[in-house]
Amino acid sequence: MSTPQSLADRYGTTRSPGKTRRNAILFAVVAVVVSAAVAYVAFRLIGSVPVSAERVAFTARPDKTMEVTLDVERNEPRQPAVCVVRVRDISGAETGRREVYIPPSEGSTRLRTVVTSGSRPVTADVFGCTYSVPEYLSRP
Repeated sequence: MSTPQSLADRYGTTRSPGKTRRNAILFAVVAVVVSAAVAYVAFRLIGSVPVSAERVAFTARPDKTMEVTLDVERNEPRQPAVCVVRVRDISGAETGRREVYIPPSEGSTRLRTVVTSGSRPVTADVFGCTYSVPEYLSRP
């Protein structure tokens, strides 16, 4: 037969309330610092858009092409950029895409481009813009 053990022997002694409170405060401080760092990085990557473009107009042409007019705004107008313009068919599927070189300029830039489509296009939009201009677009 086994001898009865006291609860302190079996489960250990209780923790002091001061140590538990210190751990909770330390955890809260670390959580706030990590959350602030994540918010800062997210704002830097997502919050500010250095190059943006808006589709102003589009006109379908009879030969499965579409003329697209866009306005480009940049925080660095003297730096070249590139925007991707795409067209879609009646089902919403992307049927054509074109990279458009945006030369350095003063202020906003209005450009027209023609995008060739695999089928009859019905709409156009700007997929996105960046300052990372591929070498094949930047050569004269």
